[in-house]
Amino acid sequence: MLAHQREEMDRGQADRLMPMLSSVGNGFDVDALAVCTGPGNFTGIRIAVAAARGLAMAMSIPAVGASLLESLAPREGEALVLADARQGRLYTQLYRDGQAVRDPDMMQMEEIAQAAPQNWHIVGHRAEEVAQALAAPSWDETAHADLSNMARIAQARVSAGDVTRPSPLYLRPADAAISSEAPPVLLP
Repeated sequence: MLAHQREEMDRGQADRLMPMLSSVGNGFDVDALAVCTGPGNFTGIRIAVAAARGLAMAMSIPAVGASLLESLAPREGEALVLADARQGRLYTQLYRDGQAVRDPDMMQMEEIAQAAPQNWHIVGHRAEEVAQALAAPSWDETAHADLSNMARIAQARVSAGDVTRPSPLYLRPADAAISSEAPPVLLP
């Protein structure tokens, strides 16, 4: 990883992304781009993936995706990895030695307590709370993607020739609803 920058934002990702890339990306010889594919904020994930794919195409280099859950997974041991899904829910995925054991899912806390192995390490958002509910032996609380791990995952995929185009990982429906108001009448 040559550089990174993080800004917490609920809105404005499209306006900030290119200036952020410009401020951290000048002067580097880049041979691949890594992008977080989610799960997470619909708009933010869509913007990040589209930008990475567009920049990679323009630069004739691969763009490689890795999920948020994958970036948090430890390389060794068994872990239940968690990310905030909002509205009291968590994205979950089980990993063994850095490899996914199950597909990612979205669960309420009660569902996690019933579905998760109780002796696994807990990593991610609300990890301490989940570890206590499961009587898990250990936990690491974190709410953000591990960018150095994401870069390592991307490098491994490029080295292995696994450079499929990244696409967003969505595990829940959009929060946006179709407007109940009549659309404006367009004049000819």
